[in-house]
Amino acid sequence: MAVLRLFAAAREAAGTGRDTVPGATIDQVLRAAAARYGAPFSAVLDTSQVWLNGDPVEPDAAVGDDDEVAVIPPVSGGCA
Repeated sequence: MAVLRLFAAAREAAGTGRDTVPGATIDQVLRAAAARYGAPFSAVLDTSQVWLNGDPVEPDAAVGDDDEVAVIPPVSGGCA
């Protein structure tokens, strides 16, 4: 199972920053996570970037047991 790392709003929606989630592709991992964490997490996924082992990735990319999938929601802030 891949290690799922969650940041910012994704962490808040899931209630955790790290989990192991089954799936052979990025899409399968994210679907399993959405089923586990529910609608608030799914809403965050819609606007998030997903990285595999530190690099941006497509939904059909293969995922192995030693891989880390990161969900990175957009952030805002800074000075006005």
